[in-house]
Amino acid sequence: MEYDIGSDEPVSIAVVRAVSAAEGREPRSLPPLANVFDTDALNALFGPRGDDTARTGGRLSFVYSDCRLTVDNGEYLTVRLLENHSSRDENSRRG
Repeated sequence: MEYDIGSDEPVSIAVVRAVSAAEGREPRSLPPLANVFDTDALNALFGPRGDDTARTGGRLSFVYSDCRLTVDNGEYLTVRLLENHSSRDENSRRG
Protein backbone atom coordinates (compact mmCIF):
# COMPACT_ATOMS: atom_id res chain seq x y z
CA MET A 1 0.00 0.00 0.00
CA GLU A 2 1.22 3.50 -0.79
CA TYR A 3 0.36 6.45 1.45
CA ASP A 4 1.01 10.11 0.63
CA ILE A 5 2.06 12.05 3.71
CA GLY A 6 0.29 15.42 3.87
CA SER A 7 2.45 18.53 3.86
CA ASP A 8 1.37 19.43 7.42
CA GLU A 9 1.03 15.82 8.62
CA PRO A 10 3.68 14.58 11.07
CA VAL A 11 5.32 11.36 9.87
CA SER A 12 4.39 9.61 13.13
CA ILE A 13 0.67 10.31 12.54
CA ALA A 14 0.97 9.18 8.91
CA VAL A 15 2.55 5.89 10.05
CA VAL A 16 -0.33 5.12 12.40
CA ARG A 17 -2.96 6.07 9.81
CA ALA A 18 -1.31 4.02 7.06
CA VAL A 19 -0.85 0.92 9.22
CA SER A 20 -4.40 1.23 10.51
CA ALA A 21 -5.70 1.27 6.93
CA ALA A 22 -3.43 -1.58 5.78
CA GLU A 23 -4.41 -3.83 8.70
CA GLY A 24 -8.07 -2.80 8.75
CA ARG A 25 -7.85 -1.82 12.42
CA GLU A 26 -8.72 1.23 14.45
CA PRO A 27 -5.66 3.37 15.22
CA ARG A 28 -6.24 3.01 18.97
CA SER A 29 -5.99 -0.78 18.68
CA LEU A 30 -2.41 -0.58 17.34
CA PRO A 31 0.57 -0.84 19.69
CA PRO A 32 1.98 2.56 20.69
CA LEU A 33 4.38 3.80 18.02
CA ALA A 34 6.50 5.20 20.86
CA ASN A 35 7.38 1.57 21.71
CA VAL A 36 9.24 1.41 18.38
CA PHE A 37 10.48 4.99 17.89
CA ASP A 38 10.92 8.26 19.66
CA THR A 39 8.08 9.91 17.72
CA ASP A 40 9.53 13.40 18.16
CA ALA A 41 12.80 12.20 16.63
CA LEU A 42 10.93 10.50 13.77
CA ASN A 43 9.02 13.71 13.02
CA ALA A 44 12.19 15.82 13.27
CA LEU A 45 14.06 13.49 10.93
CA PHE A 46 11.67 14.31 8.09
CA GLY A 47 10.40 17.70 9.27
CA PRO A 48 11.64 21.11 8.17
CA ARG A 49 15.08 22.31 9.21
CA GLY A 50 15.50 24.90 11.96
CA ASP A 51 15.33 27.69 9.37
CA ASP A 52 12.05 26.19 8.00
CA THR A 53 13.61 25.01 4.74
CA ALA A 54 12.50 21.57 3.62
CA ARG A 55 14.74 18.56 4.12
CA THR A 56 15.41 16.61 0.96
CA GLY A 57 16.21 12.97 0.50
CA GLY A 58 16.23 10.37 3.19
CA ARG A 59 14.75 6.93 3.53
CA LEU A 60 13.91 4.93 6.62
CA SER A 61 12.58 1.37 6.81
CA PHE A 62 11.28 -0.31 9.95
CA VAL A 63 8.72 -2.79 11.29
CA TYR A 64 5.69 -1.60 13.23
CA SER A 65 2.74 -3.76 14.25
CA ASP A 66 2.40 -6.38 11.49
CA CYS A 67 3.87 -4.18 8.74
CA ARG A 68 7.17 -3.23 7.17
CA LEU A 69 7.20 0.47 6.40
CA THR A 70 9.47 2.62 4.28
CA VAL A 71 9.36 6.40 4.57
CA ASP A 72 10.73 8.16 1.48
CA ASN A 73 11.73 11.80 1.81
CA GLY A 74 9.00 12.35 4.41
CA GLU A 75 6.49 12.49 1.55
CA TYR A 76 5.52 8.87 0.93
CA LEU A 77 5.03 5.72 2.95
CA THR A 78 5.12 2.21 1.57
CA VAL A 79 3.36 -0.31 3.80
CA ARG A 80 3.73 -4.07 3.34
CA LEU A 81 1.97 -6.59 5.56
CA LEU A 82 4.36 -9.11 7.06
CA GLU A 83 3.86 -12.72 6.02
CA ASN A 84 2.72 -13.80 9.47
CA HIS A 85 -0.06 -11.17 9.54
CA SER A 86 -2.79 -13.48 8.22
CA SER A 87 -1.82 -16.35 10.52
CA ARG A 88 -2.02 -14.03 13.54
CA ASP A 89 -5.53 -13.00 12.48
CA GLU A 90 -6.63 -16.61 12.04
CA ASN A 91 -5.18 -17.61 15.41
CA SER A 92 -6.93 -14.74 17.19
CA ARG A 93 -10.26 -15.75 15.61
CA ARG A 94 -9.80 -19.33 16.78
CA GLY A 95 -9.36 -17.93 20.23
